[in-house]
Amino acid sequence: MKRFLAAALLAVTMGAAPALAAPAQAAPVNAAPGHAAAVLPYQDPAVPLDQRVGDLLGRLTLDEKISLLHQSQPAIPRLGLPYFKAGTEALHGVAWSNDHNDAWNQKMASGTVFPQAVGLASTWDPELIKRVGSAVGDEVRGYNAIDPVLWGTQVWAPVVNLLRDPRWGRNEEGYSEDPLLTGAISTAYGKGLSGDDPVYLKTAPVLKHYLANNNEYLRSLTSSNLRPRIKHEYDEAAFKPAISNDAATGVMASYNLVNGRPNTVNPDLDAVVRSWTTKDLYNVSDAWAPDALQEYEHYYDTKPEAVAATLKAGLDSFTINNDDPSLMTANIKAALSQGLITVADIDRAVRHVLSIRIRLGQLDPDGGPYAKITKDVINSAANQRLNRQTAGEAMVLLENSGRKLPLSPGLKKVAVLGPLQDTLFSDWYGGTMPYQVTPLAGIKERLGARAAVTGADALDRIALKDLASGKYVTATGTTGQNVVVSDTAPGGASTWDQTDWTGDVSTLRNVGNGKLLTGNFGPYVTNSDVPGGWYVQQQFRLEGQADGTYLIQYVGYEVNEGWWPFPEHYVTVGADGTLGTGTKAAAAHFAREVVQSGAKTAAAAAKDADAAVVVVGSNPFVYGRESHDRSTLALGQGQQELIKAVRAANPNTVVVLEDSYPTTMNVDTPALLWTTHAGAETGHALADVLFGDRNPAGRLTQTWYRSDDLPDILNYDITKTGMTYLYHRGDPRYAFGHGLSYTTFGYQSLKVTPRGDSYDVTVKVTNTGSRAGDEVVQLYTHQRSSRVTQPVKQLRGFTRVTLRPGESRTVKLTVKKADLALWDVTRGKWTVETATHDVLVGGSSSAIRQRASFQVNGERIPPRDLTRSTRAIDFDDYSGVDLVDTSKESGEAVGAVAGDWLKFADADLRGGLTGITAGVSSVAGGSFEVRAGSPSGVLLATVAVPATGGIYQYGTASATLSGADGVRDLYLVFKGDLRIKDLTLTK
Repeated sequence: MKRFLAAALLAVTMGAAPALAAPAQAAPVNAAPGHAAAVLPYQDPAVPLDQRVGDLLGRLTLDEKISLLHQSQPAIPRLGLPYFKAGTEALHGVAWSNDHNDAWNQKMASGTVFPQAVGLASTWDPELIKRVGSAVGDEVRGYNAIDPVLWGTQVWAPVVNLLRDPRWGRNEEGYSEDPLLTGAISTAYGKGLSGDDPVYLKTAPVLKHYLANNNEYLRSLTSSNLRPRIKHEYDEAAFKPAISNDAATGVMASYNLVNGRPNTVNPDLDAVVRSWTTKDLYNVSDAWAPDALQEYEHYYDTKPEAVAATLKAGLDSFTINNDDPSLMTANIKAALSQGLITVADIDRAVRHVLSIRIRLGQLDPDGGPYAKITKDVINSAANQRLNRQTAGEAMVLLENSGRKLPLSPGLKKVAVLGPLQDTLFSDWYGGTMPYQVTPLAGIKERLGARAAVTGADALDRIALKDLASGKYVTATGTTGQNVVVSDTAPGGASTWDQTDWTGDVSTLRNVGNGKLLTGNFGPYVTNSDVPGGWYVQQQFRLEGQADGTYLIQYVGYEVNEGWWPFPEHYVTVGADGTLGTGTKAAAAHFAREVVQSGAKTAAAAAKDADAAVVVVGSNPFVYGRESHDRSTLALGQGQQELIKAVRAANPNTVVVLEDSYPTTMNVDTPALLWTTHAGAETGHALADVLFGDRNPAGRLTQTWYRSDDLPDILNYDITKTGMTYLYHRGDPRYAFGHGLSYTTFGYQSLKVTPRGDSYDVTVKVTNTGSRAGDEVVQLYTHQRSSRVTQPVKQLRGFTRVTLRPGESRTVKLTVKKADLALWDVTRGKWTVETATHDVLVGGSSSAIRQRASFQVNGERIPPRDLTRSTRAIDFDDYSGVDLVDTSKESGEAVGAVAGDWLKFADADLRGGLTGITAGVSSVAGGSFEVRAGSPSGVLLATVAVPATGGIYQYGTASATLSGADGVRDLYLVFKGDLRIKDLTLTK
């Protein structure tokens, strides 16, 4: 691929990718030959942090200050300031950084790769996750000790975006669809990363990606419509805990827009996020995002305008141009000269930078308390043990009818089958595993030499016959040689092992050379060992036709890019037999000949075994990842057929589903264990659970729906779509919080006791089975009456407890009255309503074992007073409409076209109201009606909106109001294309 293409395309699609600059050697400050350097205030650990920052800030030149705004900050030798790199990826272990000498070259870490983030959260064990975060923080420091230029100590983790929609390509990076659980796990991981020192930081965690970033489709262009209640009660609620508990030192702004404004210039970065803590935060941009404001989103006309807006919105670091700050510097200086920013704006951001760098120990003589950590911590024996424990605690027993699990450790013959039986995968934000204990290896080790444990991938081995020529798709080499149709009969070079992943997207491994069929930006080759890279070119879909033939659709990730030359992406056969890419109409038709059936191979291996373990699932690089959502959650049909065949051959079959997101399948699985891709210790942890050495207690952190028939992934209004357990009223396949155990638990004596401004909920939990085990006690509440749509139930607390057989423990969970507040759009504040709340306690959101209720004395939200200026965005219901920006700097409005409407419930129309005035904008002019009771109810007014000249040019539109009386629902029904930012009723 040409480098200029990479620069343009990676910028559009890629997540934050840090880059490095070569450090200049730092020199002592004010040191004369033969004399000790004077210790200045900023270098003195005894001086308070704020004074150290102020002292150093005052010594910097303007050019030096500007240089500190870049992701790659050069050393300032005269002040003893070392080189600083913003951002090392550390989502579930130290993952990677970018090489200074080649900005596109990822340098992978080879330390402890813990379970994926969604797996970490599946433990429901914050204390454990804090230990994991601490281990990762140690390893960051260990790598930094090896190479402080390559491995920085500001880490871009964790990801706290809510898993609102399981089709999100980055589902594995998040924790949960619930803000409380997400907040608890992110706080724990962040606390571990940052360390326990009250001032100094082991690492500086940055939360990704602020805000409402849960789709990859056109992620730099799509806007997440966030009603105020969703914004405050849901999306912001996931970010606030880690910041307010000093478990994170900043946020990364996401690519997407919220309510029409790019998050790179979201004013809430300053006004809201920084209000959650008294400590300095160091907020960063995502890769290329400041440039995207002008180049891609066209939100600003010039780069100086874009960088100025970025800085003023509250971002302190520009992740652009890899390790070259020159363009940023030029644009910031241009913004200064044009009066778009002031030196005070720069100073404010630099103060945030310096605060974090001092807390990281960079300016202490000894490097601070964490500088003594060495490379010895990397992949240490202690971290391996912790990894095994975490992978085991994260596993979720989804089904166990007939109590097939645990398996007997006395089994003599076990067949381990499926595409993941003897392999482990990392992911885009995971490091390289220094060793691998696969499921097959773990089971073999657990059973020892006394048992015969055999493994087989059990893939379909196929040949693809071009029906036009009668010849077979054939590999001709392992590097740049094109794949052709040439063999006249299936042979090694013309047979392929097909792995059918999620969504029936397959990889095809050539039997002759062991390499994967790969797109290679047009011609096809066999030169890949695994699917990988930013453009994962090893993806194909065999598309069955009515006549029994197949088309081969190329679905490598580059096909979604604007520069890709083919409108459709089907494999063609040229006159010389070379495979190419073209339209569906020009596609070659193939016969799919099964040389060896994977299902039959598996059934034969399972038939005489004492037990069969089928390991199926996903590849994190195939069909869904950063920049690529899924359209289906279905397990590949080939894998489903494999499960069916093995179950038919051996009733003692256990299915292990290893993937990163909820999955659907049309196959009965009486014994089903789910794990995310869990790192190097997966096989050990799996064997621990399968054979009962560990009693599973992981719990799902998101709803597993029964089908792919889900709302538009771009619709973020969960109150209307019914997404997540909070608002879903259907019957899910597996509910939020679901997870089984090898033992049973009883719940008794639920009691709710008011304690000042909180409520203590106590319940007695007893292990009623014959095995020791963990129970995740989950507390939910439901508000029975409210002015607004309330969640079906909402998680208010949880704890993971270990109980011996017959042991009981009284668990106490506390609900604060303030946590029961809703965001009252009528008055723009948090409000606790007077209401009865149901208390629901059990082992999952669908396994409620004890119920109680309590009365909350709050207030009744009064009827809306629309004689006060009311933001249009503070409506109660709507049809159509978009939420938009009032101006590029701040404010939110409603954009509407003919047929859309807004509802303002319980509006007080008494008192002789005679008029309405609204702040509006419209390019061509339009109008809206004011109606009572319904969108077609009594007409109270028609408001004409004149053309204002542009969407950001607001004027006032007024009309006479007649027939207003009582307390009624008020509707604005739009008859033309316009924006409305506020309205006021007048007397």
